Amino acid sequence: MRREQKNNTLTFKVNEEIELLPFLMKAMNGISRNRVKALLVNRLVLVDNIITTHALARLAPGQTVQLDRSKQKMTFRSNDLGVVYEDLYLLVIDKRAGLLSMSNNTRQQTVQTVLNRYLEKGGSRCTSHIVHRLDRDTSGLMVYAKDVKTQRSLVEGWQQLVTDRRYVALVSGELQEKQGTIKSWLTEDKHFVTHSSPVNNGGKYAVTHYNVLRSANGYSLLELELETGRKNQIRVHLADLGHPIVGDFKYGSSDESLLRLGLHAYLLAFRHPVTGKYLRFETPVPDSFEKYLR
Repeated sequence: MRREQKNNTLTFKVNEEIELLPFLMKAMNGISRNRVKALLVNRLVLVDNIITTHALARLAPGQTVQLDRSKQKMTFRSNDLGVVYEDLYLLVIDKRAGLLSMSNNTRQQTVQTVLNRYLEKGGSRCTSHIVHRLDRDTSGLMVYAKDVKTQRSLVEGWQQLVTDRRYVALVSGELQEKQGTIKSWLTEDKHFVTHSSPVNNGGKYAVTHYNVLRSANGYSLLELELETGRKNQIRVHLADLGHPIVGDFKYGSSDESLLRLGLHAYLLAFRHPVTGKYLRFETPVPDSFEKYLR
């Protein structure tokens, strides 16, 4: 195996099929099994730039194993979000409803401040950089870059890199049509309210596809796929449909029982801008949505 060292990172090339634990024991001049397990638990080992904690992970010739000795990675704990994926270049997180993606007020709790605190405590020189936004009251999957170059690659190539992005919404009423498409032009007024027009009024063209997953008790759970990513697009289009999202008082809901907006970004799939690896993530429908359909 070939060994390289850059800054505080050791890199090893794999030249035979082998499990990760014995590979590291051999690569690190016979260090103990317990020491290797500690490195894995502390999230210091990466395989092809992906943090790996499984001692029995199978390695194949040509893969790269990295040992990041610059920091002890922290176990992520937060009531505001969960980290579902992390590598050297980016983070994929699951945000709770009610949390801003970012803010100019550095004292305000946001996804960005939570992630920066996590990276700092782990001794990382990286900071988080926002790639795309979710409304404060929408929960679900988001991507943050760890450096400006990766952020730029993701932002500029977003339409080409993202292969699938879907939401679930809890809406008022039971829809007659089980699937359909909503198209309109959207404009925002000075009060930050988005208005929809069926004809071109100089606004931004928006297309939303919907599919009814379940209906019961005067509510429906919809799966939504966007052709365009306009501000408040889903919320306005479902109001156009006559079935506003539960808890969306801004766009026509009068139902106060959910105590949050009934919108969740549950699926995200994209091509990694650096490694080229295909990544796909899915989170469950929030329990608070499900109870309306039982």
